[in-house]
Amino acid sequence: MELRSALWFEKINVKGLSEESRRAILRRFKDKLGFSKAIEVLDISKGSMHNYLHGKREIPDEVILKTLQHIDEKEFSEIVGSFERLKVAGILKDDGSIDYSAILQALALATSDEYLKQAILRFAVEHFREDLKKMLGILPANIVLTWENGFENFLKEYKKRRKVRTQETLEYYKKLFKEYLEGKSLSRELIDYVINHENSWLRNVFRHYIRYLYFIRKISPETYGWIMEVVPSRSYKLDARPYPISIEKAAKTLKHLKESNELYYLVYRLMLEGGLRLSHALALIESFNPKELVEVSGIDLVTPRLVIFRDRGFCRYYLGIREIAKPCDWAYFSLETMEILEKYAGSTLKKWSLGKYATKHKLLAPKYMRKVAWRLMIQVMPREVARFIQSRFGELKVSESRYEDLLSEADECYSRYLEHLRSQFFANYPKFERSSASKTHPTGEQ
Repeated sequence: MELRSALWFEKINVKGLSEESRRAILRRFKDKLGFSKAIEVLDISKGSMHNYLHGKREIPDEVILKTLQHIDEKEFSEIVGSFERLKVAGILKDDGSIDYSAILQALALATSDEYLKQAILRFAVEHFREDLKKMLGILPANIVLTWENGFENFLKEYKKRRKVRTQETLEYYKKLFKEYLEGKSLSRELIDYVINHENSWLRNVFRHYIRYLYFIRKISPETYGWIMEVVPSRSYKLDARPYPISIEKAAKTLKHLKESNELYYLVYRLMLEGGLRLSHALALIESFNPKELVEVSGIDLVTPRLVIFRDRGFCRYYLGIREIAKPCDWAYFSLETMEILEKYAGSTLKKWSLGKYATKHKLLAPKYMRKVAWRLMIQVMPREVARFIQSRFGELKVSESRYEDLLSEADECYSRYLEHLRSQFFANYPKFERSSASKTHPTGEQ
């Protein structure tokens, strides 16, 4: 607590200071003025000063009053504890009773001090949440939660910070909303239900809906502020977790998929060969358009989407996903994988379907294939090139000239990675015979 006055020390009740605080104040005063000057100002002997500082004699009130005139309020606050400052300010009396008028005057300062106001609000929410809810009756009546077009449009267009860009995320939010929130009235019970729900994503969906209600002016700023304060967002715990990955399990997974589901096998191969994320592998299959010419912005490169390095056994495809948080420029894959890709181009898959299939058949989850690829890539190529191939641009500082260098280096290194992969996974698998269509493929040849 700060004591606001031109002569702040005049409001200090020194009788409320403990002997320990008195010695600390006297020591600070002595350090500032020096020993000789300090005893001169206080008009005491060297022996008295020594006895005061070492606790051999109690320090009189008049000595403390003189020292306070030579230190500032901030120094006093650093020396004296908060409860003791309340006592010396007269707010907390010697018998433990409280001067309520002084406390209320201090609280009144919140009307002109934003920091103090926020501190009081946070304290009240943390310690008196239920009392506040009962006192304020803050929740409006007759608000029923309904998933509607306006809310969907809000998520995609008007939500602050990161907007919902993918249909998959939107569908997941809608599924949670329909299952747990649809048709329920906005109430204290519902808020407590959301706070304690085992799925932390529900809190995020609920908070988004509260923002939407505020956006369309169905709730007041006070209601909005209170709900956003008491309903925490989904937390992200940063820790080190072991990933259950083994080359043997990855190889068994590929073998199983090759024999039972060629489309899923294609997805896993794309992730392994190019280090792609699952979402990017699915986007590549669905949007595969090898004939198209594209311009790579930033480096003035015009290229067919698909470039075939036939003598080196691989392809490079420009996927060009940049408008979302996790970008993907290039997808590298073998000629054998290209032939399967041509067969299934345009196919649409859901991420959850692969995860469900992998769980059912006790296979390696799709998300781990990118991690397997990373571990194998860095064994045969520089880490910077591996990061470029996997579009880990957040870990790279890529200028225009460096981008072109890395693209060339990736083209040079990738065939070594394919050979390493074949030694680990595909040594016993027969290569696909290339069809006549693939031999005359209308794309860029290098």
